[in-house]
Amino acid sequence: MSKYFASMQKLLPQHLLSRIVGRLAKSENPRISAIFIEQFARIYDISLAEAERKKLSDYSSFNDFFTRSLDASARPMPDAINELGSPVDGCVSQLGAITDGQLFQAKGQRYSLRGLAGNASHGFEGGDFCTIYLAPNDYHRIHLPYAGTLSQTIAFPGALFSVNGITEEYIEGLFLRNERLVCRFETSFGPMLVILVGALIVASIETVWPGPLSPYQSTQTHQHNLTLERGAEIGRFLLGSTVICCFPKSAVTLKKTLQVGSRVRMGEVMGDLL
Repeated sequence: MSKYFASMQKLLPQHLLSRIVGRLAKSENPRISAIFIEQFARIYDISLAEAERKKLSDYSSFNDFFTRSLDASARPMPDAINELGSPVDGCVSQLGAITDGQLFQAKGQRYSLRGLAGNASHGFEGGDFCTIYLAPNDYHRIHLPYAGTLSQTIAFPGALFSVNGITEEYIEGLFLRNERLVCRFETSFGPMLVILVGALIVASIETVWPGPLSPYQSTQTHQHNLTLERGAEIGRFLLGSTVICCFPKSAVTLKKTLQVGSRVRMGEVMGDLL
């Protein structure tokens, strides 16, 4: 059944389906937005206890609700300056060493960091990576794990496969095939990649800096010089997706408690600088 689900996605008109749902999700027509919001909140048991706006009726559209901001105190960054904070709420799908320029996907499947990040991939051989999947009921804003300067972004157009564990197992090179935005930061410990991977249905990636609009029509590279503090918001997803963080060799140690299947919250300590 799982393999069948993954195969069926190859037959779907992924972009057309995502654009249709995307238009409905943007709608501020109260009759449309209320239905979307109420049904989604019920199905996924969404709590607004930590949200800045506490009532479903406070949101003007489904997208407004889905990318809801949290209370300022809900996700504090780590106390120690040498600690990395998780960029998102989600579930660790894979983590480990970047070996021979490759990252682990699932069940023996590996994929190329060069294929994933293009010319932003240099400086990470022998380093570490962590892949975090965001489920539909997670907080969907992305924050910076450590203070740094955004130096480059590369937007890659692509497919919009779902990015859950089933498709990771059965879609070879999944993250190389999906739309994604590679963000390269220069930090005190060297380069750091935060890669935002698009997914099925709404599939939109937004950033706090001006840039190409998702869905991307072509590969687009931009140079930047934007300094951001640890914990600063860098973007948001519209519906579930994945963030991949990469760190250089001998720069950080990921927490031993961080395992495949672990739940993480934005700001939670995910590693320490060496």
